[in-house]
Amino acid sequence: MKRTIGYCLVYLATSFLLAGCNLIIFNPKGAVARDERDLIILATGLMLLVVVPVIVMTFVFAYRYRATNKKARYSPRWASSHKIEAVVWGVPFVIICLLGWVTWVTTHTLDPYRPLDSDVPHMNVQVVATDWKWLFIYPDLGIASVNELAMPVNTPVSFTVTSDAAMTSFFIPALGGQIYAMAGMQTKLHLIANEVGEFRGIAANYNGEGFSDMHFSTLSLNPSDFEQWVAKVRKAPQRLDQASYAALAKPSTRHPVSYYSQVQERMFLDIVDKYEGMNKANRTPRSQAQRDGTGVRTDHQPGLAAEER
Repeated sequence: MKRTIGYCLVYLATSFLLAGCNLIIFNPKGAVARDERDLIILATGLMLLVVVPVIVMTFVFAYRYRATNKKARYSPRWASSHKIEAVVWGVPFVIICLLGWVTWVTTHTLDPYRPLDSDVPHMNVQVVATDWKWLFIYPDLGIASVNELAMPVNTPVSFTVTSDAAMTSFFIPALGGQIYAMAGMQTKLHLIANEVGEFRGIAANYNGEGFSDMHFSTLSLNPSDFEQWVAKVRKAPQRLDQASYAALAKPSTRHPVSYYSQVQERMFLDIVDKYEGMNKANRTPRSQAQRDGTGVRTDHQPGLAAEER
């Protein structure tokens, strides 16, 4: 009895502690995060249609057919029941079909590479994960920031993500989506913020001793506030070039927010190209890359050529 009371007190205390948690996944601030939350709830609800009755019947059967209950019906020659077979096989079959349909639809609608439907033009942001900080390059604005990402509210953002260190994962829980950042590769993610606010972004994949401090602030701003933020960044004295980036890329933890008023041309692609040697059989040295009349690379990476255009 005392053990049972102890377990109940532990569960009650845990419930109170969890009540103070900010379950940001279930408090989305963007359309993508909202769709992902609804998907989690729907999938969990469908599976609970089987789990909850099984748990309930376990206790009911244990109580009804206990050794001291002499009134329970005993049928040693009972063979089968078509009704029970229909429920046992039919309900899971229907649930699996529903989950399969939901998976098929959401796999396409929530594809991180799929641009969001919007009348507002997309904003491009290039993301570089280093040890242990995040670099955000705005190629259309010619500016960059470290550990601070700003975006206009209700504006879809197209992220191109890579890494200049160990593989990690780019994740803004309030806005949904999660995509890996890998050296020598580019991954895509499309997000939108539908509320003004400041949201936490994290590295969602362990990548070394500075992992726990590798987070950043995501600022969802009104258009006027975003323009002020851009103006503030353009007044920064630092310029992002090969020398300043080499200093930035050195391992450090709890790196302060910093801004770069100018960004060297092709900085992001140069970071990606650093790792061409990982697959020398299928790649040619960068010095031998052929270029067309516009100066765009046309050798062995059509994806990068398209990015430059």
